[in-house]
Amino acid sequence: MGYCMQVTETLNEGLKRGYAITVTAAELDSKVVEKLVEAQPDIEMKGFRKGKVPMPLLRKQYGQRLLGEAMQESIDGAMSSHFESSGDRPAMQPEVKMTNDDWKEGEDVKVEMSYEALPTIPELDLSVVTVEKLVAKADDASVEEALANLAETAQDFKDRDAGAKAEDGDQVTFDFVGKVDGEAFDGGSAEDYPLVLGSGSFIPGFEEQLVGVSTGDEKTVEVSFPEEYGAPNLAGKAATFECTIKAVKEPVAAEINDELAKKFGAEDLAALKTQITERLEAEYTGAARAVMKRSLLDSLDGLVSFDLPPSLVDAEAKQIAHQLYHEENPDDHGHDHGDITPTDEHMSLAVRRVRLGLLLAELGQQAKVEVSDAEMTQAIMNQARQYPGQERQFFDFVRQNQQMQQQLRAPIFEDKVIDFIVEQAKVTEKEVSKDDLQKAVEALEDEA
Repeated sequence: MGYCMQVTETLNEGLKRGYAITVTAAELDSKVVEKLVEAQPDIEMKGFRKGKVPMPLLRKQYGQRLLGEAMQESIDGAMSSHFESSGDRPAMQPEVKMTNDDWKEGEDVKVEMSYEALPTIPELDLSVVTVEKLVAKADDASVEEALANLAETAQDFKDRDAGAKAEDGDQVTFDFVGKVDGEAFDGGSAEDYPLVLGSGSFIPGFEEQLVGVSTGDEKTVEVSFPEEYGAPNLAGKAATFECTIKAVKEPVAAEINDELAKKFGAEDLAALKTQITERLEAEYTGAARAVMKRSLLDSLDGLVSFDLPPSLVDAEAKQIAHQLYHEENPDDHGHDHGDITPTDEHMSLAVRRVRLGLLLAELGQQAKVEVSDAEMTQAIMNQARQYPGQERQFFDFVRQNQQMQQQLRAPIFEDKVIDFIVEQAKVTEKEVSKDDLQKAVEALEDEA
């Protein structure tokens, strides 16, 4: 059915657009009739056979309700045909309001629609874009440093000299019998128990009392169980532990050899070194990509300029101001801190983000970049790991939440568009040291 609506442009400044739409009374009426005719065969009413209810009665019964539907559909139809014919894409949901408030049945409906159009983005020749890609190799020193750190986490213990006193961090092996009110209690005794002093694995106050013991010593440790101790029969009770010290050992870093490699699941030391090299280089590649992405966005930002929808820039600036407020006030978890007025700095960052966002969206559309279901699932799973035990609920939450899906989809889309741009651009590789790469990454964080 053709729309015989009048759509008149009332505003066209920059990207702001306004239209007056008139839906005639005749058109509304024909739409209502059309709906009644469509429904008639299925309607039953007392005194009439199914499908034989006369039109005037139907109109009386259902007319009012169908009029509302007809209005909504006519206005929606007018809007969508406007966007189709004009080629405009609204930056945000258009604002629509009825202007004749005192409207009565039988009158034309007058509606005002206003929106900001997304700008037309100029063609960009990506072959003129230049990109520098930093490449850092994992040098021997970095691999050795990582190995030494692993050896430290895998520390061994060796016997101290005879008569040496146990120090904090030492491993003491001992037998003990724990008693409350002079009676040994269940689970309070063990033989040859290895305890690292200062590890906090025994009840508070216990480990400190073993500092200074030597092999062969007998020592009575006196402690009280904490009030909130798990076993109610022991909570808050004073206890004594009779301890017999069997060995005192000091910590030593594990030796860097094939044994150490096996502890970390590698076949031998050479294989462990290869693993470490690969892990470090994967880290460097990730860091180098972040640096490349920033410099690529900087050069794109300088290559094109076009009008930006003010509402998008405002929304983005508010978002930035809000985020920074919470970063600076981590204790304020509520969102009832009133409006936060974005600063000029927030505004200029918002301008950059909106400009690049629109440009990347346009390039992505031209390149037919899609985020696949598998990529989305992967992204949701990565996020869900932050909620151990509640992954299922997180999955369901994301599935029902459009905004959350958009937040997860956006960075994947952006990365794929960046890959597309890099494929077309002139890329030069520059070998740098790990430290230079680190400095480049820190410079990014300062600007962020």
